[in-house]
Amino acid sequence: MRVKYALTSKGDSVSDEILAKMKNYLTEFNLVLDDEEPDLVISIGGDGTLLEAFHTYIHRLDKTAFIGVHTGHLGFYADWMPKELEKLIIEVARTPFQVVEYPLLEITIRPKGDGEEDRFLALNECSVKTAEGSVVLDVEIKGEHFETFRGDGLCISTPSGSTAYNKALGGAIIHPSLEAIQITEMASINNRVFRTVGSPLILPKHHTCLLKPLHDRSFMITLDHITRQYSDVKSIQCRVAREKVRFARFRPFPFWKRVHDSFITDEQ
Repeated sequence: MRVKYALTSKGDSVSDEILAKMKNYLTEFNLVLDDEEPDLVISIGGDGTLLEAFHTYIHRLDKTAFIGVHTGHLGFYADWMPKELEKLIIEVARTPFQVVEYPLLEITIRPKGDGEEDRFLALNECSVKTAEGSVVLDVEIKGEHFETFRGDGLCISTPSGSTAYNKALGGAIIHPSLEAIQITEMASINNRVFRTVGSPLILPKHHTCLLKPLHDRSFMITLDHITRQYSDVKSIQCRVAREKVRFARFRPFPFWKRVHDSFITDEQ
């Protein structure tokens, strides 16, 4: 059976040129271009481009795998460089790809009253902030009160997203073979009156975290690159999702090598 593929681009001239080349070559290899139901989505750009591709095809995560070509400033999800384009095309056309699965974050936002809850998935993270003073939330873990958080907000991240916003906040880097989520504070208020644990929390997949607002405030809830405004929030539930994201691998690219190449050395 021929592989069905889709192409997404960052939109700059370099990425668009690579997209055109890949489309021409893959057509010559008799692969089927299918933007609706692809087996493989090739993202050309940076991590932001792949995040957009993930959310575009979020409804078929069990059927679609992703691969990235790095033309941006960050390429943590992108395995391939433009100079390797011909090799990648041959691999896509002729080699059955291996699939690597990474855990995802599930966020469920429940409103006060009788409104319907919203459920979302995130590949990197969810952040909870407000423009109306401090974020004040009761934090429950496995149904038990853990702490009352006061500060700028909270970041809830996946293992693969632990290298993004979470890392900038001082969170730990977690290998994506671990099915977990991480909760990291943003500028928490700690004094004689208010106290939080002050350290990032890493929760396994069978532990659910519930965030309950203590004041009537609107919240800016950002999932990866998408921000939504919510008011009258009863609770925000965070846990490891049952769904996973699938990445196509044509060659080994160990996670710790990605971390090293992204943060320790500037060699590509």
